Amino acid sequence: MLKKPWLAALFLACVVPSGAAQTAAADVAATAFPGAVGPAATTPGGRGGQIIRVTTLAPDGPGSLKAAIDTPGPRIVVFEVGGVIDMGRESLEIKHPYLTIAGQTAPGPGITLIRTGIDVRTHDVILRHLRVYTGVDGQPKRSGWEADAFSTVAAHNVIVDHCTFLWAIDESMSASGPRFTGNTVDEWRKGTSHNITFSNNLAAEGLADASHPKGEHSKGSLIHDNATGIVFYRNVWAHNVERNPLIKGGGQALMINNLIYNPQHRAVQYNLMNLEWVGHDYVTGQITAVGNVMRGGNDTDEGLPFLMLGGDGDLEYYGKDNLHVDRHGKPLPEFGRYGETEAKLIRAKAPLAPTTGYRILPSRAVETSVLATAGARPWARDPEEIRVLFFVAEGRGKVIDDEREVSAYPEVKEPVRAPFVEAEWDLATMEPKSGRYPAQTAPLPQEHLSARDRASRGQAQ
Repeated sequence: MLKKPWLAALFLACVVPSGAAQTAAADVAATAFPGAVGPAATTPGGRGGQIIRVTTLAPDGPGSLKAAIDTPGPRIVVFEVGGVIDMGRESLEIKHPYLTIAGQTAPGPGITLIRTGIDVRTHDVILRHLRVYTGVDGQPKRSGWEADAFSTVAAHNVIVDHCTFLWAIDESMSASGPRFTGNTVDEWRKGTSHNITFSNNLAAEGLADASHPKGEHSKGSLIHDNATGIVFYRNVWAHNVERNPLIKGGGQALMINNLIYNPQHRAVQYNLMNLEWVGHDYVTGQITAVGNVMRGGNDTDEGLPFLMLGGDGDLEYYGKDNLHVDRHGKPLPEFGRYGETEAKLIRAKAPLAPTTGYRILPSRAVETSVLATAGARPWARDPEEIRVLFFVAEGRGKVIDDEREVSAYPEVKEPVRAPFVEAEWDLATMEPKSGRYPAQTAPLPQEHLSARDRASRGQAQ
């Protein structure tokens, strides 16, 4: 029985739509789905386009997810299969705009992509309720397999919501693109990723000394130079060495109610590197951070600050109600440096990005809340998500080099099949009209118990 009824209500508010929200979202001018936030919140995605059914777990060919992604024109991708898609170390590239990938439509156990990553190279894309487990796949150290679990590349109007990213070789969830396209700051910003929302995601266990050619590369999120309109809302980063997240030169990011657990060497970072800006005037970056929690773990450097400034460019920073403690609950510094340069931290007296439209929790409520709601299909966790989230709650876990240190790729089995019935879904928001999702059996994530544990607690096998 839940000891905190408010938590169950919060979970349901995050993942189950109300009738009023559905009605409002049906309007083409409404947000992409109930709870969508940030400058990208009104993207239509594939709304009004053709419905493409994924009917196979094959990596490509007719009925595959790849074939649906590669189809041009507005489209909503739904799933009539559930299970594991093995991409064989080939990343998926989204090149055609106006796309919604509705992982929430899949029958249990949902969709898990392995040996892959996703790159978005276009605009107006909504990606929800997918798992991406990249992994090193036995490749030799520094051999060249270096996939991000998810990244945008000069994309805009993109929402990534309720997804799980594990075992990335490069970043787990990032917004990237060219630094300098055109001759002005406005042109630079239009030429790279902008208006990207990352909400309710789990980004964990980026692999450190794996196959990336640069060596150690356990990184959470990279926001590349001059990327703007970037929102991190209610995400969990866990067991990443650095970049939780890293904002590069001239970037602008808003962070609200995120949890950073067990960062090893750096948590939030800002860095405009002179070597990358030669011949260009520096642009001041901006970070607004409200109600975030950083909690040290077994790998976290002693005295690690919440925010670290490197490089040469200045940073405007607004921070409010951020909690930063070590693994014993002792306060950690708010600010530090990793370069003895002239870069200045400029403290703002008001938020540098709009904060209206967000449900902002006090920092002491964040951890309990996001551990219940972050990641793909929180109504039906898979064993890896349960392991990571329970370890975060218990102060356990570590930075790893290989997925085999903690687990293995989920087994590719025969797909679970169920038809997608259009009448059961609000096609404007891709939320179920009944308020219940496929395979939703419990309102909150459940601990994964061994047979012995279940027997000792008197539970059915």
